[in-house]
Amino acid sequence: HPQMDGNGRMGRLWQTLILMEKYPIFEFLPFETLISRDQEKYYKALAESDKSGKSTKFIEYMLEVIDNSLSELLDFNNRTLTEKDRLSYFVSLKIHDFTRKDYMNIFKDISTATASRDLKKGAELGFFEKTGEKNKTRYRLK
Repeated sequence: HPQMDGNGRMGRLWQTLILMEKYPIFEFLPFETLISRDQEKYYKALAESDKSGKSTKFIEYMLEVIDNSLSELLDFNNRTLTEKDRLSYFVSLKIHDFTRKDYMNIFKDISTATASRDLKKGAELGFFEKTGEKNKTRYRLK
């Protein structure tokens, strides 16, 4: 423990960086959040490892955290987005000039009709303005 405070955070940062090198998905796993939800289990695993002189308990604990993280990420990615979710996310991408096809390339699982409804609603809400008609329609972010 070279520092008075922050040793665990630094260790977890290094862990994440090392894992990301081989598996980029680790960039998106919220270890800190999961550990902070039940710090008692984290400290218990550390204490048991220290006491036994083996890292087994801590490794098992961290593998459980990784498993829970992956499960949460998969649950998040498999959720059904609402019209509002899609529009908010699309606006956050800051694509200033686009077509319905561009919109559908971001949301690959929606129908043409759903994309049209979303874009109509986005224009009504003032997120972007519509120019042109039919296959010449373009949208510009406001």
